[in-house]
Amino acid sequence: MAAYLDWFNLGTIILIDITLYTKEGCSLCEDAKRDLTHLQASYPHRLTEIDITSDPALFARYRYTIPVIHVGESELQAPITAVQLKAALASESDSGG
Repeated sequence: MAAYLDWFNLGTIILIDITLYTKEGCSLCEDAKRDLTHLQASYPHRLTEIDITSDPALFARYRYTIPVIHVGESELQAPITAVQLKAALASESDSGG
């Protein structure tokens, strides 16, 4: 997790680090990104997207399971529901990273 100063409230906001394994044309990946955007206010996070086609090992590993989302030590694989995503973010948020 990363932290930054919230100048409006003068408090520290903890960002959850999220990695989304994706590729062009993946509609389920776009759905997951949309869900993450909706959850941003409740669970502040920093999203890193990795295109699996840029690395043959990643492509071999994830080609049939994208989107794959890493939230802390948790890994979610398609199909990912908004409920599962929220639960993973809540768990990571509660653990403090």
